[in-house]
Amino acid sequence: MSIFSNCNFTSRTILMQSRASLKAPNESLATVRCTKVVRNVNLEKLRHNYLFPEIEARELEHKKKYPDAKIIKLGIGDTTEPIPDIITSNMAEYALALSTRKGYKGYGAEQGNKALRKAIAESFYKDLGVKDAEVFVSDGSQCDISRLQLLLGSSVSVAVQDPNFPAYMDSSVIIGQAGDFLDETLKYKNIEYMTCGPQNNFFPDFSTTSRTDVIFFCSPNNPTGHAASREQLTQLVEFALKNGSIIVYDSAYSVYIKDESPKSIYEIPGARECAIEISSFSKIAGFTGVRLGWTVVPDELLYANRVPVINDYDRIVCTCFNGASSIAQAGGLACVSPDGFKAVMSVVDYYMENAKILVDTFTSLGLVVYGGVNAPYVWVHFPGSKSWDTFSEILNKTHIITMPGSGFGPGGEGYIRVTAFGQREDILEACARLRSAFQ
Repeated sequence: MSIFSNCNFTSRTILMQSRASLKAPNESLATVRCTKVVRNVNLEKLRHNYLFPEIEARELEHKKKYPDAKIIKLGIGDTTEPIPDIITSNMAEYALALSTRKGYKGYGAEQGNKALRKAIAESFYKDLGVKDAEVFVSDGSQCDISRLQLLLGSSVSVAVQDPNFPAYMDSSVIIGQAGDFLDETLKYKNIEYMTCGPQNNFFPDFSTTSRTDVIFFCSPNNPTGHAASREQLTQLVEFALKNGSIIVYDSAYSVYIKDESPKSIYEIPGARECAIEISSFSKIAGFTGVRLGWTVVPDELLYANRVPVINDYDRIVCTCFNGASSIAQAGGLACVSPDGFKAVMSVVDYYMENAKILVDTFTSLGLVVYGGVNAPYVWVHFPGSKSWDTFSEILNKTHIITMPGSGFGPGGEGYIRVTAFGQREDILEACARLRSAFQ
């Protein structure tokens, strides 16, 4: 039973049983007044705090303990390098024009600027048949995950990679697709966990995977850094078509792919009949704070009753969203221009050189390392160790923030994720600290 199931408790009880404290410490300990609104039962099912705020909380605790330490952040995948001038100048010019009668614009189309939708289709989906009307510009792929969950509803069954980006799982729980959390398995009931580890080349074994309505799939994968091969994605699409499932394909890190792995699910025949693709400018162009992404919903994707999914997604967007920032969209247009794309790719190359430095460092310490080749994440195995224990040991010995693998699902236990997003001098210093502490 939730501690908030009735109101017969005092503020002292709240202080003892809740993470939150009263904002007025001198307030009387009289009985707290409650509304009669029942808490969303799905929110009560969430097992932990969302991973990234939890990391930030532990960082603050460490700062209090070591106030003079220089903390190097290689945990949360936030970009660090400046956005190229060709892009920011375009945003600045647009913003300044808003102060003139001629340049001022108010609401734009909820689906996005027509020119940007067309540019995305032509730049990222050349020769793949994606039409500009199928591209919905947004304020980022993580926001689109929640809008897609609203589209799909609570009654669908869901499969996720294990390990996986926490937003897929937590949004599934909040919308009502998951059952209770099981302490014995560290999994939610009613969710199909598709193990993706080195034992199966980071790709699900579909011979043992149950059929679900929706399959969340990320490539290159966050957190493991694995980019699925053409053969693997062909298996994924064939599995979805056979079972009448919808794939929600996250390609946010596709520009980091250096080999022949597909950069879009639509490179695979049949994908337009079974897949939605989400992506983002966050890691492409350093737009983590600017906020700009997109979702592609093909015309051929149909519900069981033959109604096009794109019709409903358009309604969701128009109901729940007023469109991405027009200033951010001006930046997006600059990103996909020939010179702009060349500029952002030079920053991508910078981060991938960071990844190589990190891979070499962890390898030199005798650890098995994955990722860092087609993605800006390095997935390091610490056999026999708990992820949070490894996180704490690295933090205490080196003042470096990493990510515990178990935060991405039970399949991540025994691993940590290290991001290559960082300034070169910090990456080099972090590697020196790691060698000094663990060699």
